[in-house]
Amino acid sequence: MMLRPVKITIGVLITFGVFWGDRLRAEPAGPTVLFDYGHRRPLDNPLRKFMYFVPLISPEFVSVFTNASNTQCARVTSFLCRTNGNQCHATCEFDIDGDGLQRNEFDHAAVIQRRDKELNAGKTLAHQLSAISVQGMGSGSLEIEASLTNGRPLVLELRLRFNGRGHPSPVSILLQDISRPNGKLQYNNETVARVNMLTFREKSGPPKMEVTLASVKRKDAGNGLWQNLVGGIKGAAANLFLPPLNITAEGHQAMMNFALALLQQKPNFTFPFATRLKDDSAIDHPL
Repeated sequence: MMLRPVKITIGVLITFGVFWGDRLRAEPAGPTVLFDYGHRRPLDNPLRKFMYFVPLISPEFVSVFTNASNTQCARVTSFLCRTNGNQCHATCEFDIDGDGLQRNEFDHAAVIQRRDKELNAGKTLAHQLSAISVQGMGSGSLEIEASLTNGRPLVLELRLRFNGRGHPSPVSILLQDISRPNGKLQYNNETVARVNMLTFREKSGPPKMEVTLASVKRKDAGNGLWQNLVGGIKGAAANLFLPPLNITAEGHQAMMNFALALLQQKPNFTFPFATRLKDDSAIDHPL
């Protein structure tokens, strides 16, 4: 039996190359955060990289804005781990340095569409999360609880604390009510809440994020001693009733992987690509 030669043309080679090029092309990834743990000179990460988890965990589309002269950066400055039998607890301190403001704005279009009948019936969608902002400098810690099985860690809980070393948290959230009187959308009752801590837990059921507040006050309230005192009291009360927020499964898993990278003292961590990130840009005027 004679084998007939196969004619391979340039077109076949190009098609073959395109096919395998598509197969081998890596999935898009998010930014890489560098860790140093205080061993040498701390490594700076632009704040937009460190806070990239916000559009990852959000079920809604997110736009990230910073002022054009922003110099905010985050760095991990220490690592401490204690092991007790089959459990371990690690704490990584971090600093946020530099000037400026970063704001993550949430698109409510999907929520409005999903709850269209309620709005048309006169219902108000109360306390909708509209933005997460980080203003100026601050200090905090990443606290990790994990179990050990044959020496392999499983992250059970990650706490991002933003009010470290006696400094107030630079992180705040903006809440507002959405209504549709006379067929026209309105955004009212804007409230600013300062965030002390975000908590992610490894558990069954829909993924959630717990939020611990330092204070709650109206956006147009002053910044005097009395207003801050009242805001602190409201914040303590709000923590008793504030339900955990729904987050995406991929965002939750990314935060568990982020914690594991810290626990294993890896030199860096690359976030997965945030598919709900609409815009990441600088603007010329203060936010």
